[in-house]
Amino acid sequence: MTQQTYTADILVVGGGTGGTAAAIQAARRGAKTILVSEFPWLGGMLTSAGVSAPDGNELMAFQTGLWGAFLQELRQRQPEGLDNSWVSFFSYDPRIGAEIFADWVQELSNLHWISGQVPLEVLQQGNCITGVRFADFTVTAKIILDGTELGDLLALGEIPHRWGWELQSEWGESSAPADFNHITQSYPVQAPTWVVVMQDFGEDVAPEIPPAPNYNPSLFAGAWDNYGAEKFLNYGRLPGNRFMINWPICGNDYGEGVGRLIESEKAKKEFLQESRWHSQNFAHFIQNNLGRRYGLAESVFPSKSSALALHPYYRESRRLVGLTTVREQDILPMAGGRVASLFPDAIAVGNYANDHHYPGFNLPLQPKSMRWGGRWTGTPFTIPYRSLIPATTDGLLVCEKNISVSHIANGATRLQPVVMGIGQAAGMAAAMCVELNCQPRDLPVRELQNALLKSLPDAAILVPLFNLDISPKNPEWLNWQVYYLNNPQIYPLNGNYPGSSLNKCNNLKINQVLTRRSDCFTGIFRRINQQDYCFIITAPEAYSGQTWQIVTLRSHTQEQLQSALHEQQLTIWGNLNHAGHWLLAEDIDIS
Repeated sequence: MTQQTYTADILVVGGGTGGTAAAIQAARRGAKTILVSEFPWLGGMLTSAGVSAPDGNELMAFQTGLWGAFLQELRQRQPEGLDNSWVSFFSYDPRIGAEIFADWVQELSNLHWISGQVPLEVLQQGNCITGVRFADFTVTAKIILDGTELGDLLALGEIPHRWGWELQSEWGESSAPADFNHITQSYPVQAPTWVVVMQDFGEDVAPEIPPAPNYNPSLFAGAWDNYGAEKFLNYGRLPGNRFMINWPICGNDYGEGVGRLIESEKAKKEFLQESRWHSQNFAHFIQNNLGRRYGLAESVFPSKSSALALHPYYRESRRLVGLTTVREQDILPMAGGRVASLFPDAIAVGNYANDHHYPGFNLPLQPKSMRWGGRWTGTPFTIPYRSLIPATTDGLLVCEKNISVSHIANGATRLQPVVMGIGQAAGMAAAMCVELNCQPRDLPVRELQNALLKSLPDAAILVPLFNLDISPKNPEWLNWQVYYLNNPQIYPLNGNYPGSSLNKCNNLKINQVLTRRSDCFTGIFRRINQQDYCFIITAPEAYSGQTWQIVTLRSHTQEQLQSALHEQQLTIWGNLNHAGHWLLAEDIDIS
């Protein structure tokens, strides 16, 4: 029987966060694109893996590109808003996220999406990837993108890649181990988590959650002791009294024998089954200890056990050996500064802390957290285009957690907004390679950067600047991005472009006040530390006398907080987040 063969400009294999973004961007650029996914939902970490409380790129200045567009769609489609949990500023029903991606794909007549298929063979001519065979068909394309959760094409095509730890001697990363040890052997990559969504039924009527095989309550003992039950549940609170359970402390991270993920199909299935059982057992433990008002949520994911995500949240995959490797030094702040050094070929940004997960073990890491806007955030860093390109193979780009990155630095580059930015850049690059009839390694990077910066309505930030949260449609936004790409040696250590964003945003603030969905509060401002503020509300009456932490994601509001006087009376427009007990300030009237 002869297989059906499809031909396209671009083939994207894997419908995760990066693969979905890549396919959409490539098709929007005009390339004939085929996207093949394993699961019926697109979006990976953001949807089918259930991590609908994403981390990083939360500051308004970094809410650009497809990531920013995704947040805007969520705000429009989720009436309850996104201020529900305390682990993230954006928590949402994963079904809504999946609908957004499906709608974006459906709008593109030159994008063909096929679900329910996994790659079986990579086709090559010499050192060039030319196609991929699936069970029911083969696709040939000019450029192929590996957007799989575990870097499957890298293995199938025998493309040089890494799995596991590197020692300090490899790149001089101070957080890397000096020698291999039992930790590096037991946990070659970070532990995945099979997310489960639970629900508060309001009374003790929730269906009983049966224990799965290998139930051992001692594994979960003390899971929320340092937080309390309410704060534990509110960690990943979703609308509708639901809770995303993705808990790292004696919770549902699972890393026992994690190396089985790449050993064989049989070994992988065994690991996945155990991981799923582990999350079911944690849910059983929660119900047993907190009561029958808490049960498995209904009709969340399109599966028989609809409270369990379609697949695990993979924090790490096979990692490409690329033209450039992102190391720990590349994500840490420059000496005396608040930002990491700028890659000249930057194509995406991130700012999350370097976060690693290993069951029962905390890895000491070089700090990259900082306070900004009354809260903790992370050092902004960039992703270089050359980390998406194989060192010796043509016809291929990577667009997921499988970029060329060290095991240590992967803890910061793996986050959803970063991967979405990587995907958008990879899709744009692939489409431009088709236009110019060139290989990814030969694509002029400045042309790629200009295309990303001008890709309205979803222009993507490439140079992290804290105080550049004006619209990408504003010529000043583009001017400063291009200026620092042309002059990376004078990229400011403090991450601020010259001048006051407070003055530059005055006109925009008027529009924000008119269009935002926020409430008005009056009260007394108190400064605890330089970047730590609280607010004693005097009105409205329902909150009178209550004290709330003030946080903001906007640069002009950050400047207002910096200039406010201790014990000054303020009027703040914003939203209360009851899970985190903070007031997310959008604008302040300092009278």
